[in-house]
Amino acid sequence: MIEIFKISIKQLTGKEKRKVYVYVPDYEGQFPVLYMFDGHNLFDDEEASFGRSWRLGNYLDENRVPLIVVGVECNHHKETDKCGGRLSEYSPFDFYDSHFGVIKGRGKITMDWYVNELKPYIDDNYPTLSDRKHTFISGSSMGGLMTLYALSRYNDVFSRGASLSPSLSFAPEDVKEMLRKTRFKRNTVVYMDYGEKELPYGHAREYFSQVSEILISKNVLLTSRIVPGGKHNEESWEKAIPFFMDILFYKL
Repeated sequence: MIEIFKISIKQLTGKEKRKVYVYVPDYEGQFPVLYMFDGHNLFDDEEASFGRSWRLGNYLDENRVPLIVVGVECNHHKETDKCGGRLSEYSPFDFYDSHFGVIKGRGKITMDWYVNELKPYIDDNYPTLSDRKHTFISGSSMGGLMTLYALSRYNDVFSRGASLSPSLSFAPEDVKEMLRKTRFKRNTVVYMDYGEKELPYGHAREYFSQVSEILISKNVLLTSRIVPGGKHNEESWEKAIPFFMDILFYKL
């Protein structure tokens, strides 16, 4: 069952409303919670930005996965608007983009809202297991970058995460420095992947390898995967669902 409600993130876009999608199993119990980015791309092809969603609900229903998923719609403004845009909200760091110029990273504001406002609301209104052990986070592309940021800077809240095709090239040195300085808690679990077809672009292979090495050096329980034939799109990320779900639930 997928419930949809609207909420505002006043710190980012004032009173403007955006959708929150909450998947809840259709049977009784208390469940771990997976927080996700780009919620409009997760469940319904008609709402997805490029006409193709992850079709995540189908997998969860068919496999009766005991998991609540909370996905928040992204900021659809242009980066040059006064409200910024998705790149701004999903980056922990300032960076230069060849098309938009300097992007002000507002990822900290985004994650503070997830942790201090969204999570308490979800815990109060849904049958969650609210402790760190049962609180996960995941996203793709810029959402994958935010997943790494959340696991680093909010490691007392999130114990496990899945970072799919993370956008490491915007501020690679900042990402690596952040991870090097993080004191990850014991039993922090990370799934991270890149599609085979993504690797020829820029320094993708180099950055992916370096970030994987840093996480391993920090005693993070990392599953790092190159997806055969994988591309930077929702169809490929859908195919990764069984892999990262196994990791999120491993010995839980």
